[in-house]
Amino acid sequence: MENWESEVERNWENAPAPEGGPEPDQPESRGGKARKETSDGRDLYLNIRVLVIMMTTFVLMFTFVARIIVVSGQSMENTLHNGELILVWSLGYTPKQGDIVVLTQESYQEDSIVKRVIALEGQTVDINYDTNTVYVDGEPLKEDYTKEKMQIPSYGEGLNHVTVPQGCIYVMGDNRNHSADSRFPDIGIVDTRCVIGKGVAVMFPFHRWKGL
Repeated sequence: MENWESEVERNWENAPAPEGGPEPDQPESRGGKARKETSDGRDLYLNIRVLVIMMTTFVLMFTFVARIIVVSGQSMENTLHNGELILVWSLGYTPKQGDIVVLTQESYQEDSIVKRVIALEGQTVDINYDTNTVYVDGEPLKEDYTKEKMQIPSYGEGLNHVTVPQGCIYVMGDNRNHSADSRFPDIGIVDTRCVIGKGVAVMFPFHRWKGL
C-alpha cells in the first residue's frame, strides 16, 4: 500500500501543468509576481530620480545661470514697461557701463530693482540738471534711451557728484524723473555683489520682444 501511494505521489508531481499555465499557488507563478513587483518598484525609483534631477537642474539654472524677472514700476520707461518679463543672465556676468541690470538693495526694498549702469568703480559721476547731462569722468553720456529731460528730484539733487568706490557701480533709471536710483540716499552706490545679472531680452508680452 505504501509503495502504491508513493508511486501516485511521484506521478502527480511529474505530471505536466494544465493548459493555460501553472496554478496561481505554484512557485513559478509566485516568482513571476515577485519579478513584476520588483520591476514596478525599479521603474518608480527611476522616475523619481529623473524628476529630482530635473528639479535640481531647474533650480540651479534659475539661481546661477538665468532667470525671468518681472519689471515693476515706470523707472525704466521707455526701454522697459511695468509688468514686462525680462530674461536675466547671471552666470559669469561682470557689470559694464550701459548694461541694464537687475539688483537687490535691501536698504530700499526687498524686491529686485531694474536699472542701467552709468559708471563703474573708479569713475566719477557728475549730473547737471540745467543742461540735462550726465558726465562720467568729465565726458557727457549720449543717452538716447532716456524718456524726458531731467528735473531735480523731490528729495534734492542727491548723489550727483561722486567717485564710485571699488567693487561698486552707479545706476540710474531711464525715466529719470520717476526713478529711485543711485541718486536716492536709500539706494546710493551699489555693491556689485548685489547685482543678480544682466537683462538680455524682453520675453513677454510677445509683441514687445526685443534684445536689451
